[in-house]
Amino acid sequence: MTSVLLVGLGRWGANHLRTLRALPITLFCADTDPARLDGLVKSGFPAERCGRDAMAFLPKVDCAVIATPAPSHFELTKLFVEAGKDVLVEKPLTTTAKESQALADLAKKTKRILQVGHIFLYDPASIWLRDAVAKGEFGRLKLLRGNFSGFKRPRTDGGVSFADAIHFAALFDFILGAHPSKVTGHLADFFGRGMDDQSLIMLEYNLPAGKVMAQIETGYHVPGKFRDVTVTGDKLSAACDFNIAQYKIKTFEVRHEPAKGGELNAVEGATKQLEFPPSEPLLEETRAFLDCVASRAAPLADAEIGTWAVRVIETALESAKLGKTLTLVP
Repeated sequence: MTSVLLVGLGRWGANHLRTLRALPITLFCADTDPARLDGLVKSGFPAERCGRDAMAFLPKVDCAVIATPAPSHFELTKLFVEAGKDVLVEKPLTTTAKESQALADLAKKTKRILQVGHIFLYDPASIWLRDAVAKGEFGRLKLLRGNFSGFKRPRTDGGVSFADAIHFAALFDFILGAHPSKVTGHLADFFGRGMDDQSLIMLEYNLPAGKVMAQIETGYHVPGKFRDVTVTGDKLSAACDFNIAQYKIKTFEVRHEPAKGGELNAVEGATKQLEFPPSEPLLEETRAFLDCVASRAAPLADAEIGTWAVRVIETALESAKLGKTLTLVP
C-alpha cells in the first residue's frame, strides 16, 4: 500500500486531508500548528502518524502532497524530490519562474513525478474542451475568456493573480496545447496590502491557424462566485460553468456570414447542453497522482505546465508595473 505524507493542514490542506483519508493508502500528516495536529488526533487519526516535523517521516513514505503557503513550496518540494520522493504540490508550483524551472529540471534529472495542483485540468469538462479543440470542432479559434472571481476572504500568501488567475493560465494552455506569446496585466490593490486583489490579464496565443486572444478576470470584490470559461470559434462556441456538477458545458452553433453590401449577419444555430458524470476534481487529481506514482507516467499537470503558469502570472505582474504588454519567449 502506498504511503503518503500530507504536509499542511490549513485551508486547502484540510480538503486534501478529507480526500486522502478516503483512499486506500497509508497516510501520514505534518503541520507546524499543534492545534491542527491535536484536532486531527481527536478525530481518530493515529498519533504516531502525525507530527510537526515533515522530514521525520521521510523514511516511512513513498510520496508527499504539499499544501503549505506558496512561499514555502520551493524549499519543501526540493527537499522531497532530492530525497527521492514523488510530489504533488499545490499551485502555484513556486512564486517565481526561476524557482519553478529549477524544480522542473530537478524532477527530470532525478526521474521523480512532480505534479502541480492545477485542479481544473482534472475536471471532465476541461478534458472535453481540450479534446474538442484538438479535433477541430470549434473551427478557427478566436477567443477564450475566464472569470475566477467572487466575494471571499483574500489569501495572505500572495495576490489574487497567483491565487486564482493562475488556475486559468494553466487551463488555457491545457485547452490550446500551447503557451501565450504576449501578456498584459491590469491589477489593483484596493485593500492596500501591497499585493493585487483584482486583476485582468490579457493573453495572446499564436497558433498555426492564427492568433487567439484570451482574458482572465479574478478578484475578491464582486458578489457571487464565478468559475466560468468561454471558448469561441468560427464554427462552435462553448460556455463552461465549473460551479455546476453535471451540466457544465453548453455549446452554441453561432457564426457570422457575409451579407449584401459587405455587411455580416449573425447566424444563431442549435444549442446543446452537455452532461458529465458527477466527479470531484480534487479526488480525480489525487487518484491521478497516485496512478502516476505507480505507473511512472507523466501527470497532466506536470512541472512544465506549472512553470509556464508561474511565468504567465509573473509576467502579468511585471506588465502591470511597467504599464505595457510584455513578450514571452519559449
